[in-house]
Amino acid sequence: MLLRHMLTTSLLLGLFAVVGTGMVALTHDGTKERIIENERNYLLRTLNALVPPQAYDNVLYEDAIEVTDKALLGSSKPLPIYRARKEGRPVAAILTVVAPDGYNGNIKLLVAVRYEGTIMGVRVVSHLETPGLGDAIDADKSDWINSFRGYSLDNPDELGWRVEKDGGIFDQFTGATITPRAVVKAVYNGLKYYDRHKEAIFSRPAIQKRRRHS
Repeated sequence: MLLRHMLTTSLLLGLFAVVGTGMVALTHDGTKERIIENERNYLLRTLNALVPPQAYDNVLYEDAIEVTDKALLGSSKPLPIYRARKEGRPVAAILTVVAPDGYNGNIKLLVAVRYEGTIMGVRVVSHLETPGLGDAIDADKSDWINSFRGYSLDNPDELGWRVEKDGGIFDQFTGATITPRAVVKAVYNGLKYYDRHKEAIFSRPAIQKRRRHS
């Protein structure tokens, strides 16, 4: 009797495990496409906040390449660059840049640069900065992140690409200098990368095109 009870219990547990796994798989399959679509829509909204939809006519999130440059882009992992074009002509590049020296860790940014080299806008994608202090880098918390618009690699000069406390032109936050200092440095380094690789950025085939031909 004991053996039969143990066997029955084991079979029931096994059945529950199979059913549970099946339900998880079905739920995952049912929500996977929705998650991907939501992520794509969020990315597109962020990209459009930097480059207005009327400024380009290509599929922005698909016209992308991946690059690696730890020194200037802040990460040893491949990071995407999105290209905006109008009637086939380059309009802007949106670089993914990481500031590795934030107060609480990495700060991930999108930096939109016009073809000629001026900044269209900057947005913070993710960070772990202190609420009420360092999180003023978020566009919904303050206008500070918009202060980069119109600047370029040479305007201001290298000394100007610092926070005011360090002799530059960019404001720092009261009680939180490390965070804006890290962001200013990352944006400046992103401009350096763009200046050095401008032609390659727009001439390389998009990731999807390379995969289709592989």
